[in-house]
Amino acid sequence: MRTHPSCRESHCSRRAFLSTVGMAAGAFVAHSSLLKARPLPFQRVAIGLCPEYNSQVLATLSTMFDQLGGIGSLVRGKTVAIKLNMTGGVDNKLGSMPNEMTHWVHPQVIGAVVCLLGKAGAARIRLLESVPGGITPVQAFMASAGWKPQEFLSAAKGVEFENTNYLGSGKTYARFMVPGGGLMYHGYDLNHSYRDCDVFVSLAKLKEHRTAGVTLSMKNCFGITPATIYAQEAPEDEPNLLPVGFRGAMHTGSRVPPKSAPQPVDNPAAWSHDPGYRVPRITADLVAARPIHLAVIDGIHTMNGGELPQQDAGFIHQPVHPGVLIAGLNCVSTDAVAMAVMGFDPLAGRGTPPFETCDSTLRLAEQLGVGTRDLSRIDVVGASIARASRYKFPPLSKLVA
Repeated sequence: MRTHPSCRESHCSRRAFLSTVGMAAGAFVAHSSLLKARPLPFQRVAIGLCPEYNSQVLATLSTMFDQLGGIGSLVRGKTVAIKLNMTGGVDNKLGSMPNEMTHWVHPQVIGAVVCLLGKAGAARIRLLESVPGGITPVQAFMASAGWKPQEFLSAAKGVEFENTNYLGSGKTYARFMVPGGGLMYHGYDLNHSYRDCDVFVSLAKLKEHRTAGVTLSMKNCFGITPATIYAQEAPEDEPNLLPVGFRGAMHTGSRVPPKSAPQPVDNPAAWSHDPGYRVPRITADLVAARPIHLAVIDGIHTMNGGELPQQDAGFIHQPVHPGVLIAGLNCVSTDAVAMAVMGFDPLAGRGTPPFETCDSTLRLAEQLGVGTRDLSRIDVVGASIARASRYKFPPLSKLVA
């Protein structure tokens, strides 16, 4: 099994800012060593059919990980960081349905992944999310949604939590430079947890996205950016102390990050205010700078019509039941298979569903050398795409209220 080296990134802090405030963006030269120059010619992605959130989740994921070649050599003795997908507030619901049945990754899937990582020998497992609404601990946020976070603690040894929407328990932010200079920014300053790990897992939901077309393992990483730096309310010169506001500036380009953080690339297009241009490029930058070693996508129950039930009243949101789990060791290839399962062409470009009003994150990440979206170069194991495509997601243009 092919793995990436451990994170070895430079970092910045509030104090370091004072000595570097005049530093130009072009002076940042500590590029990431995490990404190989050339992607593997073939990637393997596993599909598992799993009708409900019950004991079958653990058994199905265990089989899928075996089909990928096993995860022991990837995680044994390592610190594993898992970026969850719990976007939006607790009260952002589709009717009265629990969030995990529509747009959050389900706790049954989280628990199964944690358990299997522990069995495979992971020494430390950190559950990460940029919790909205200040410095609320991840476990408290889970509890407010009716979850039992203590169950994750008992699923494996060494389980921890961190809200990565701000500095958290770290003393400095971690700096990740984008190999090749970046599509939107030269680099990104993130919570230390994304540096202080050996293995990074994206645990995502199978969903459409009104700005990026789809939100799968790669788009899940858009949320690793802390609001202290990338929110509209961030100060001009250095990070905010508290995570106030939403990353609207990232979507629209209404302002640049504080001067302490890497700045936009030297390209007039980087100042675009089109979210359909910006969000896919920022996402591709992030997965190139902070590579995903294992991508897991929960598509057992989800919804169509976008990423959040109350995000845009212009779309019709409906609960759907694909009954599928998808996992792979390359995020681009895993998302390509997930798109095919959803009924979309992973080679589609702007103007074609699901990228009707945006650029393809898959194409951009492929351009950066992260992986392939070409199904002919992907070894699909387990259930076939045809068998797993039991629900075809309609294009968002067909779900306008």
